[in-house]
Amino acid sequence: MKYVKLIPTLLVSALAVAGTTQAATAYISNEKDDTLSVLDLDTWKVTETIDVGERPRGIALSKDGSKLYICASDSDTVQVMDLATRKIIANLPSGADPEQFSLHPDNRKLYISNEDDALVTVVDTESHEVLAQIEVGVEPEGMAVSPDGRWVVNTSETTNMLHWIDTQTHELVDNTLVDQRPRHVEFREDGKLLWASAEIGGTVSVVDVETRKIIKKLSFEIKGIHPDKIQPVGIKLSADGRYAFVALGPANHVAVVDAKTYEVLDYLLVGRRVWHMEFTPDRQYLLTTNGISGDVSVIDVADLKVTRSIKVGRYPWGVVTTP
Repeated sequence: MKYVKLIPTLLVSALAVAGTTQAATAYISNEKDDTLSVLDLDTWKVTETIDVGERPRGIALSKDGSKLYICASDSDTVQVMDLATRKIIANLPSGADPEQFSLHPDNRKLYISNEDDALVTVVDTESHEVLAQIEVGVEPEGMAVSPDGRWVVNTSETTNMLHWIDTQTHELVDNTLVDQRPRHVEFREDGKLLWASAEIGGTVSVVDVETRKIIKKLSFEIKGIHPDKIQPVGIKLSADGRYAFVALGPANHVAVVDAKTYEVLDYLLVGRRVWHMEFTPDRQYLLTTNGISGDVSVIDVADLKVTRSIKVGRYPWGVVTTP
């Protein structure tokens, strides 16, 4: 009899352990709700909504995945969330109106664009000290750190430039002129190329990092959509170097670009006012945040098809994923 009773007990214990395995998760910042939506990437269900600071936009993970950094733009701070508890544990001195940021590979230096003050603020995420403030062009927004940690590149929306900052000296050493209203920059994984979107210019520039010169400029054309509505914002590059995905804002499409030939292969219809994108941890899917329709579209990367739409909060803006 004891043996018969023991088997179900073991089964229950095993199931309990299996049940505690955390599913892959996406975190989405909802600009109008002052919240984050927590999306289970196995069930494609929103499992939690978390209150954060005012007007959350850019979000980023620490390199070990234990913390989430949140640009609470109207609270003039970068919040730090412990992902084990999903609680805010610190507020970093970000400077005024932080919008986007990027974390150095050293996992300490956080580079923050201060849109109202034409500054890039550098904060130590461990000591919470401001290490530097660097003057850049008018309305800085996009931010990226090169994979080797040498360069920080910031976009200025009104000056129409990419600003190249040396991470050792925190000095602005070069500028690259691009088309109107650059919004986002993305380094290729080998660090040799940088992709930069120009929202009003309607283009994406591919920049050689060594020379800091534009080597290719892409434009987009969608049948039935006025050119003024084709406004490139977020960019994601596939790890295998095959594709570049470009969010086209109020055109409500994501452009699929051959990252080697620069040919536009397709346009995928997603939600309204697509902003930013992120791959799932297994790289099988690409998530898009669609501000006006208040949802996330899911793109199957292998098939280049939109497979589903998931309602989140109002005006979703940023997205990150964790295993």
